[in-house]
Amino acid sequence: MTLTEATFDETLATTDELLLVDFWAPWCGPCRAIGPVLEALERDRGGRVRVAKVNVDEEPALAGRYQIQSIPTILFVRAGQIVDKVIGAVPRATLDAKIDKALGA
Repeated sequence: MTLTEATFDETLATTDELLLVDFWAPWCGPCRAIGPVLEALERDRGGRVRVAKVNVDEEPALAGRYQIQSIPTILFVRAGQIVDKVIGAVPRATLDAKIDKALGA
């Protein structure tokens, strides 16, 4: 799912699953490296996790609003609130641990 300034707030407020918002850019090597990991997490977590992407080149206002200074940056959003954040292309185990914490597992 791709988010824009027009869809961002409503999506965060209405998504029941844990939402991982990936701030990225197509020219960013680490962003491209973590993309398949995020897709696998969404698939493997059986509907408890959704991934949304924000292209910082196309949505600079959103990147500014959340003070995104390095990409990839992934915000973990639950019930419309940011509950955690990861900066950089981290290993899947790190993402799994943060997801488990955010889900209360």
